[in-house]
Amino acid sequence: MGTPLKPLTPFSTVIRTASHEQHTEAETSTFMSDLLGGRLGVDAYTRYTEQLWFVYRALEDGAQALREDPVAGPFIQPELNRVSELERDLTHLRGADWRDGLTPLPATEAYAARVAECARTWPGGYVAHHYTRYLGDLSGGQIIRGKAEQTWGFARKGDGVRFYVFEGIANPAAFKRGYRELLDGIDEVVTDDLEKRRIVDECKVAFALNTAVFRELGEEFPLSA
Repeated sequence: MGTPLKPLTPFSTVIRTASHEQHTEAETSTFMSDLLGGRLGVDAYTRYTEQLWFVYRALEDGAQALREDPVAGPFIQPELNRVSELERDLTHLRGADWRDGLTPLPATEAYAARVAECARTWPGGYVAHHYTRYLGDLSGGQIIRGKAEQTWGFARKGDGVRFYVFEGIANPAAFKRGYRELLDGIDEVVTDDLEKRRIVDECKVAFALNTAVFRELGEEFPLSA
């Protein structure tokens, strides 16, 4: 009787390699390529930041109830929290009344709803969303920060790009190593291979939801406009 997930392969490797295709698709979306290429205005960057606020509200509101959960609990680390930084960025980008007229795209609404549902009903699924967002922010997010500073003149690590600045994490490389060790530890608390597969599949779902947001942003900010 073979096990579908090889115990010799660390879970962090399993989840990364299984979702590689979806991850690449999200990273290379037309909207993100245009944004990073400096071909879109600060209004497109602002709209993207607004969408992030809805997703991170769902992630961080949902975290409170999961602190003691054996699967999700270890991942709930306050130094990762992004909502207050997003709110500072939105104040800078939209003004003090930034909440007025703030609307999620349909894809963002679906994404935030899925995160909230996992937080309420499925800690393993919540971890999949937590991983795709926060580890991505610590990695590729730094490229976005640099491009935003360069393209729209934000102060280095200042207002407008604070979402990408993790003040509480002195050594991002070491933090990411520790995070991957937490993922590997899932093998000890989740012994059912089927459940591990579901977590990996939810990781793919997370990237697909993210890609759908990029697609709708791309429709809102076509280069021909």
